[in-house]
Amino acid sequence: MAIDRITDHGALRGRHRGAVIDPSHAEYDQARRVWNGMIDRRPALIARCGDVDDVVVAVDFAREAGLPIAVRGGGHSAAGLAIGDGALVIDLAALNGVSVDPAARTARVGGGATWGGFDAATTAHGFATTGGAISTTGIAGLTLGGGLGYLMRRFGLACDNLRAAEVVTAGGDVVRASASENPDLLWGLRGGGGNFGVVTRFDYDLHPLPGVVGGMLIHPADRAREMLHFYRETCAGAPDDLLIFAALLSSPEGTPIAALIPCYSGPPEDAEAVVGPVRAFGPPVGGEVGPMPYTALQSMLDEGFPSGLQVYWTGHFLTGLPDDAIETALDAFGRIPSPLSAILFEQLGGAVARVGRDETAFDHRDAAFNMAIISRWTSPEEAEANIAWTRELSAAMKPYARGVYVNYLGVGDATDRVRAAYGDAKYARLAALKARFDPENRFRFNQNITPHAPAG
Repeated sequence: MAIDRITDHGALRGRHRGAVIDPSHAEYDQARRVWNGMIDRRPALIARCGDVDDVVVAVDFAREAGLPIAVRGGGHSAAGLAIGDGALVIDLAALNGVSVDPAARTARVGGGATWGGFDAATTAHGFATTGGAISTTGIAGLTLGGGLGYLMRRFGLACDNLRAAEVVTAGGDVVRASASENPDLLWGLRGGGGNFGVVTRFDYDLHPLPGVVGGMLIHPADRAREMLHFYRETCAGAPDDLLIFAALLSSPEGTPIAALIPCYSGPPEDAEAVVGPVRAFGPPVGGEVGPMPYTALQSMLDEGFPSGLQVYWTGHFLTGLPDDAIETALDAFGRIPSPLSAILFEQLGGAVARVGRDETAFDHRDAAFNMAIISRWTSPEEAEANIAWTRELSAAMKPYARGVYVNYLGVGDATDRVRAAYGDAKYARLAALKARFDPENRFRFNQNITPHAPAG
């Protein structure tokens, strides 16, 4: 049915205890903003949910009104998927509680929590699990897309540590996904994105972690080639408790630089033997690496990734980092149109690779690295040059690529790139799961999987 701003919205407000914001509301423009400043979408309604009952009411209303649904957790998606034109946005920001059970080594977390809130709660008890590298990122989107982070080589991806979830389906049902209840749905949530419903609660496994040895080491741009060769060689022989990111970026003053970002999460007595060679390389011209709380490392990049910039972000999983791939990245870095942009390499392997390929929807576990091409700029007039640069580098890196990380797909990436995140067989399984839980594709503001029931 058509939406009438007064009568139909009033019907939702009568059942929904949280705020309901329509385009006439004074907070509408603020409420529709997300981390990526390039996103300017106008939803029909924004429903701020205080509990799972509010979510059910909002989903039921959307179905009755014929509205598609967008789900906002942290609002940090590079593609701006927390908001959609003409959609009913379910805003989970108020569902941000974190309950830690130290004896069971688990955490129960609301779907609107961020990694900053999660980590503060879990590390207070001496535990952690793999989360993002920016503390303002929502736990929901990152986990549902797979969940790369500093601890993944030791503890696996965020989705590997997801033990159960509470989901409101497109039909308005509240279901639990676990090893014993709807295990196929849990499989899909471990990497299949937000395609199957609103995840209002996540249950995670936790791991003892008293702290880490980490930080950032800065090298001059004219040594970037040497640094990337060192990075490749060091990653090849690294133990599981060492993870290193490598970046080509610019300093706050706009000077091109290269950087290594290590995280060592193993026994403190072994730290120097493992991290010492990384610290000694170069030597670096800036930065430092040392013992720190995990929360300090996990929020270290926050200031460099503020909300509101124009962002176009894409990438590839890489089979390796051969000389030609390094030269391709360096050539593009030399032509980078914005000093706010960066090229990032994330080391995989370790615990990530030991999970069976068919155990989760997340795929490409045998990739050696993930590459993120991060374009950011301040003025909309700069969009064409920056997006073109990103796409040219992405195309040039395809000979070394093995699929794509669904969380790094950018604004307007084609459907075939979503399929490339999973492979044909796994995509077909996800499409069948989508047909069971969301046959009308009500949840379509995501890296969308088209519902398709198998024949027969």
